[in-house]
Amino acid sequence: MAELEIDAVVFDVLGTLVDEPAGLRAAIRALDPSLDEPRVEELLALWQRHVEHEQARVVAGARPFTTSEVIDREAARLVADATGADDSAAAALALSARRLPSWPDTLAGLARLAQRFPLIGLSNASRTALLELSAHAGLRWHQALSAAEAATFKPDPAVYQLAVSVSGRPPERLLMVAAHAWDLRGAQRLGLRTAYVARPVGDPPAPEDRFDLYADGLADLADQLDKA
Repeated sequence: MAELEIDAVVFDVLGTLVDEPAGLRAAIRALDPSLDEPRVEELLALWQRHVEHEQARVVAGARPFTTSEVIDREAARLVADATGADDSAAAALALSARRLPSWPDTLAGLARLAQRFPLIGLSNASRTALLELSAHAGLRWHQALSAAEAATFKPDPAVYQLAVSVSGRPPERLLMVAAHAWDLRGAQRLGLRTAYVARPVGDPPAPEDRFDLYADGLADLADQLDKA
């Protein structure tokens, strides 16, 4: 790994540093405590499908850009309608997307990596949502960037360009870290180096994927970078 020379580390947030499904599940259960677990999972999948579909439509140019807050409100409304919840419950559910728990290794891992590298958060969450996510989960950044600044969503190359521009470094000197292979493929298309971090959620690499690093968690990632 001697050829892996990195000047800054760029992190995906949702799923990589915070457990998004766990936070949404808790909010769905609070919406209707009588829901059994299979129904909670169905409603979680409904939320996730809507968000993924609408963000993909924006990237494809089939929908004008709108922030993650709007799309989250739409998803929350779908879930609330499916349970018979009222408007106030739907509004509260939408805000749950900003109150997500960090993974057990996240805070220590970020602190360790921050001793060596500038850390950049790069998220599809809106500016406001990213601020609240970071505060709630205790995430510490040198810079946090929302895809909204590029008026699109990952994996559009314009989002990764935000990190390149802010860092003032060429793409190959940045390491994109994510638990989603689709996110890393997007970063690769712009020339960033890539590190897959395994999480119980996310999008695992396909057999044909070739990322620079594969880590079991942030401690493992830091260990590998120490040896690079």
